Amino acid sequence: MTGLRDSRKLLEDIPNKIQNKLGIVADVNLLSENGLEYIEIVVNPWAFPVNCDGEYHYRSGSTKQQLRGNALTNFLMAKTGMKWDAATVSNVSVSDLDKESFDIFKREALRSGRMTKEDLDISNEELIEKLDLMADGRDAFGLPYIKAV
Repeated sequence: MTGLRDSRKLLEDIPNKIQNKLGIVADVNLLSENGLEYIEIVVNPWAFPVNCDGEYHYRSGSTKQQLRGNALTNFLMAKTGMKWDAATVSNVSVSDLDKESFDIFKREALRSGRMTKEDLDISNEELIEKLDLMADGRDAFGLPYIKAV
């Protein structure tokens, strides 16, 4: 065993580097054995995924896989408990949505008796809000966030 040099500096640097690189807090402890100092780093289980340099990785057995695309989306949604139908789509306004889809929805809602003609005699924007498909926030362009369904 060789021990550490400048362990006091490492006690300051390591937690800061972990925080800056991963955005998590780790306990860093100075321990000694046989007169030599060493550092213990304790990272508690994290409820949410942790990214490193903007990338997410997943360990499967002895391999590490980078998560991308749908795999990343599914992983993040599973870890956060979010469902796909609660996701919001930014930079989309009601006028960007397909008018024919609204017409079909209104026709089928009326046919099934789930909504009345009076319920459906409103604008598409009002319908989206009435169905609680509009998220509270607005994006940087002032457009509403619309829940993906």
